Amino acid sequence: MKILYLTFYFEPDLCAGSFRNTPLAYELNRKLKEGDEVHVITTMPNRYKSFKEDAQEVERIDKLFIQRIPIPDHQSGFSDQINSFKTFFFNALKLTKGNHYDLVFASSSRLFTAFLGRYLANKHKVNLYLDIRDIFTDTMNEVLESKALKALSLPVLRKIEKYTFRNANHINLVSGGFEEYFKKFKKPSYSFFTNGIDDEFLNLPESKERVRDQYIITYAGNIGEGQGLHKIIPQAAKALGDDYKFVIIGDGGAKGKLIDQIEKIGGANIELIEPVNRAALKDYYLKSDFLFLHLNDFRAFEKVLPSKIFEYGAYDKPIIAGVAGFASRFIQENLQNYILFAPGDVDSFVSSIKSFEFRNQRRSEFISTFSRKNITERMADDIISNVKKGNQ
Repeated sequence: MKILYLTFYFEPDLCAGSFRNTPLAYELNRKLKEGDEVHVITTMPNRYKSFKEDAQEVERIDKLFIQRIPIPDHQSGFSDQINSFKTFFFNALKLTKGNHYDLVFASSSRLFTAFLGRYLANKHKVNLYLDIRDIFTDTMNEVLESKALKALSLPVLRKIEKYTFRNANHINLVSGGFEEYFKKFKKPSYSFFTNGIDDEFLNLPESKERVRDQYIITYAGNIGEGQGLHKIIPQAAKALGDDYKFVIIGDGGAKGKLIDQIEKIGGANIELIEPVNRAALKDYYLKSDFLFLHLNDFRAFEKVLPSKIFEYGAYDKPIIAGVAGFASRFIQENLQNYILFAPGDVDSFVSSIKSFEFRNQRRSEFISTFSRKNITERMADDIISNVKKGNQ
């Protein structure tokens, strides 16, 4: 059995795609028999220009054969993403030439890796299993500010989406909020394996009793249009004053907008930190009082389920979430000890945190239910079963 595994992000890159796909590939490695192979085609670490990790372009680990494609430096803009994917696409074609596969698996947040998976599955005449982490056309419809660019790109993206999804054999959706959108694609079977809590965030120490007067609110992750931090952090920091401090760890295409707003409004109680590895990140979390996440006020984001919820949920600290739709319902149904407010609603955020009765509370049931290990075990079994279906 030989599985082609396509993912733009893989260890040691720092992002949700890497944190999802690395343990899943290793779980496939654990479950497969001697002589089987998982051929992972990915990229050299590139998620953040300000954070670089060394990695081997070619690596063999037991049944995993990992090939990492170097891609051009980029600033996370739309045109940069297109150029990066072109490099990934054509190199992937070269690396797969002459190989035989029993299944193509592609994990995709920006449609393009899913499209590559569809193209290669068709070329090799094997089944396709897609893992969809975002509805790209939906997002682009709201994120793209240029009307001309929208008019040019969206019809093309919708054709690519139709070609890709309607011909897949199986599609996993990481958010139940995507289900309604995908009902129009009748051929694939569907599953809903979400993101989960990584082993690094299990068995965390209990938070110590607060001794300082100032509350520390920490966000860690991408700083892009999707997060819309420039619409909430500077404004809330000013309204809350010196009793609260915001620590923002990360990088991304909208970081410039965030800095501009901080300079315009003032932000003595905001600290910006470049991306750090997970060991350092855990230290920042442990020193925090609140863990913060926010999505921009786009209708498309009412369907998503941010992976950050699982990371934060492993801690006993209160979570502040500016989300709507499916993510808001998921938090209310599965978590305790949180503050919810509508995306971009500064007044609601400020009034809610001021009236919040601070406490730490361990989320034992959530941790047990959404352990990444448990989820990847079930998903790996599902992938292997799809290989067997294709061989019948």
